[in-house]
Amino acid sequence: MRAYTYIEHGKFGLSDKPVPKLTGPRDAVVRVTLCSICTSDLHIKHGSVPRAVPGITVGHEMVGVVEQVGAEVASVKVGDRVTVNVETFCGECFFCRRGYVNNCTDPEGGWALGCRIDGGQAEYVRVPYADRGLNRIPDAVSDEQALFVGDLLATGFWAARISEITEGDTVLVIGAGPTGLCTLLCVMLKRPKRVIVCENSPERARFVKEHYPGVLVTGSEECRDFVLRHSDHGGADAVLEVAGGTDTFRLAWECARPNAVVTVVALYDRPQLLPLPEMYGKNLTFKTGGVDGCDCAEILRLLEEGRIDTTPLITHRFPLSRIGEAYRLFEERADGVIKIAVDCGK
Repeated sequence: MRAYTYIEHGKFGLSDKPVPKLTGPRDAVVRVTLCSICTSDLHIKHGSVPRAVPGITVGHEMVGVVEQVGAEVASVKVGDRVTVNVETFCGECFFCRRGYVNNCTDPEGGWALGCRIDGGQAEYVRVPYADRGLNRIPDAVSDEQALFVGDLLATGFWAARISEITEGDTVLVIGAGPTGLCTLLCVMLKRPKRVIVCENSPERARFVKEHYPGVLVTGSEECRDFVLRHSDHGGADAVLEVAGGTDTFRLAWECARPNAVVTVVALYDRPQLLPLPEMYGKNLTFKTGGVDGCDCAEILRLLEEGRIDTTPLITHRFPLSRIGEAYRLFEERADGVIKIAVDCGK
C-alpha cells in the first residue's frame, strides 16, 4: 500500500509498505478514506517532536471503514464508517479512568499514531485499542464532516471544556488557524457574551468575519487595548492560546483579567518565559498540554444535529498520490489554505 513516511529529519516521502495486520485482540485495521495534514505533522518533519520515530507512516487525522477487528473489539464492526482518535488509550490505567487519556500509561498510549507507530496518511492503518479510539460515524454525517473529529475538533472541544466558560463571559481566542477555528466553534457552543479572535493574517481574519459575523476580530498589535474596550472586568474572562507564535503566550496572560483562566492549546517550538513577578497579583489559572480526546461520541452527535460544521475549513482537496504537493501548499500557507482533505483511495 502507499504510505506517506517520515524518512529523516526534514524529509517525508511516499513509500510502499505492507498492509497492516492485527497484532492484538483490541486492534482494528481501517481502510482510510480521507485524511488530513496537521501542523503537528510539520513539527515532526522539522524535529520539534523528538519522540517521533523515523520510518513511521505519518498522519493522525483520518476517517475510514473498518476492515478487520480483533476478538475483543465490540464497539465497532467490519464495514462501519469510523473516526479515528488522535490518541490511543487503554481506558483502564490511572489516567484513563479519570479522563486524562493523553497520559495513558500503555506503551502505545497517548499520541502514538503517526508519531511512534504507523499513522493514517496511507491506504490502511492499524488502530490499537480500537474499542476506545474508533467511533462510528452516523449515517447522516459525511466523511468530510467527520474528518476533524478525532483531532482538531477533539482539541477544540477539550480546550473549551476546561476553560470554564460561562454565558456572561468575554472569551479571547488567539489564532485563527485550523485548530483555532475548531476551538472557536466549540467556544461558541458555550454561548459566551462575546468572543474575540486575534489573528494577524488578513485572509484568516477575513474568513472569520465572513463565516462567523458575531465574532469580533483584531490583530496582535492592538489586541490588548481591543480586549480592554470590549470586556467588562479589565480583560478576557477566558483566554485560549492556539497560535503558538513568538509573543502569543505573553499576549494571552496580558489580555486576561485577574482570576481568569488561560488555556494554552498551542505547541511551541521553543521554551516560553513565565514572568511571575510581572503577573503577580493577577491570580491567573493556567491550563496547558495535549488534548484528552475522549469526547468524540459527543462531537459526532453535535455534527449530526447540525450544531457544528467544519466543512468550510476544507479549502483544498488532493489525492494521496499528490500528498507531497498538498504538504507544500499547507506548509507555505499558500492559496488561502486552511485544511486539506486527502483522498486515500486515489
